[in-house]
Amino acid sequence: MTQPVLEIDNLSVQFNLKRGVLRAIDQISFEIGKGETFGLVGESGSGKSVTARAIMRLIPSPPGEIATGTVRFQGRDLYQMPDKEIREIRGQNIAMVFQEPMNALNPVFTVGSQIGDALRTNMGMSKQEARERTIEMLQLVGIPSPNDRVDNYVHEFSGGMRQRVMLAMALSCDPTFLIADEPTTALDVTIQAVILELITSMIERFDMSLLFITHNLGVVAHACDKIGVMYASHIVEVGTKEEIFANPQHPYTVGLLRSIPRLDVQSKFLTPIDGTVCNMMEPPPGCKFNPRCSHAMDICRERIPEFKELSPGHFAACHLHDQPTV
Repeated sequence: MTQPVLEIDNLSVQFNLKRGVLRAIDQISFEIGKGETFGLVGESGSGKSVTARAIMRLIPSPPGEIATGTVRFQGRDLYQMPDKEIREIRGQNIAMVFQEPMNALNPVFTVGSQIGDALRTNMGMSKQEARERTIEMLQLVGIPSPNDRVDNYVHEFSGGMRQRVMLAMALSCDPTFLIADEPTTALDVTIQAVILELITSMIERFDMSLLFITHNLGVVAHACDKIGVMYASHIVEVGTKEEIFANPQHPYTVGLLRSIPRLDVQSKFLTPIDGTVCNMMEPPPGCKFNPRCSHAMDICRERIPEFKELSPGHFAACHLHDQPTV
């Protein structure tokens, strides 16, 4: 069996705040193989972006800390590496497309100088070599007139073009693993489709693995091979795209699927999930989804369910699967 590119094992991240301890990620585990695209899905505040930053070792300390677990990239424990070595891995081996390009890109420098700085730092290129590579990457991601646009500032690009710039920067150093943190959230539907198609084609072209973070199950249906469903710091279900959509095994996954508009069903209303995400400073005992779950039992309010394999490659954490009738 081929070793996974990325292995996350029992990872917990917490933030020690004045009001108390906030556990943003609680003992999550999953792996991503070579050339595989993995979609991490869940509502805002579930811990998806913290997961991405934990992989990149970008959790600010203090107040954040890795409470438990390991992250292994190509068999090497990222948390045991010295800072110098992890800085070399960022960009060269693992790259990230951030959620808000307007915040991730510096408004006082041209996009060409920002991409060029990454190339000179990570790849040891000269200033001219970095400029030529930057123009090549801008052209590759579909930015018109890249020879001219390389000297433009961030505010001179539209939202979709800024995401293309972020993708060009992420891919410029030929990484083997890409993290895309909600790269289509602030874009209209038409541009979303274009960016998704661009990311998919770049993954295939560069033979990379992808962690795609989003709150939209419709997006991962288009872009991903496997899906992990995250709720209130826990991963509650993992499976192939086909299994998750055809045979969901957690009530939260079922709720997410029911809340997606469908063209083949005539209905005036969507079916929302009752309630709201729990207060992460004071989460409910047991399964954190139990206050919103129509199937909740006494054990759900007492004990966190075990994350178990229900069929080959399909995992879920729900007490319903502890019952002999299920």
